[in-house]
Amino acid sequence: MRTDRVETPAVALREQWRARTVEHVWLRPGDWYHPAVDALTEALTSDGSLAPAAHRLGEMRGSTGVGIAEALDDFAVLFEVVGTEPPLESVRALCEGWAAALENAPVRASCIDPESGLPTVDYLSVRLAETYGAARRHAHHAFVTHALLLVDVAVGDNHPWRRAARSAAMGRALAAALPQGHPMAALGGGAFAILVARDWDLGGTVTRLREEVNEHATELAIGELLRQPPRIWIEPLPETHDRAVDLLEHLRR
Repeated sequence: MRTDRVETPAVALREQWRARTVEHVWLRPGDWYHPAVDALTEALTSDGSLAPAAHRLGEMRGSTGVGIAEALDDFAVLFEVVGTEPPLESVRALCEGWAAALENAPVRASCIDPESGLPTVDYLSVRLAETYGAARRHAHHAFVTHALLLVDVAVGDNHPWRRAARSAAMGRALAAALPQGHPMAALGGGAFAILVARDWDLGGTVTRLREEVNEHATELAIGELLRQPPRIWIEPLPETHDRAVDLLEHLRR
């Protein structure tokens, strides 16, 4: 005897979410599903508490190596499907779960900062060495042709979920404002550094960056987690690469 399985509202919502996030957000479709997804759609369709399910989803995403930006983008897609804004407490719970998983994970050497998705200070140090070397080969000085663009959005709250959400917003903002492959790094504590050319467009770069930071803060509804307006300034490069590395270490938080 054949029995048709009835699709529940939670399952229907999950499949709509899956289809949209895989099309627009998720990087690896095969690893999107986890039972934590079902717990969240069940909570949404039954008017249950979202925070515990969101925390579990964030914890699962963090433990499987998903960056906070991708996790937040995926979370936002769910609420796009529902047609509402994600409650701040559920966003906070997602970030707290993600941060807890990261803190409990073994330390791994990497050139990518997992919170922002941006390169690390060590990576930027290598790119600086290339810049100094190229300038020397062409009889120029790197401190004449290039500078560091520094961005500080810290507001003094180091709670893990706030830090993760802030880093995600900044990673997206910097990637959107600057060309792909632009040398940059997360310095920690809401500070970021970008290697830029001292050219005619430097002022425009600062303006675009400020606009992108504000836009992504609004999009993720975390404006209160970022310094308003963001502090952005040009830091001259020292005369040598060794001194430039010392400068980055001094700026690291």
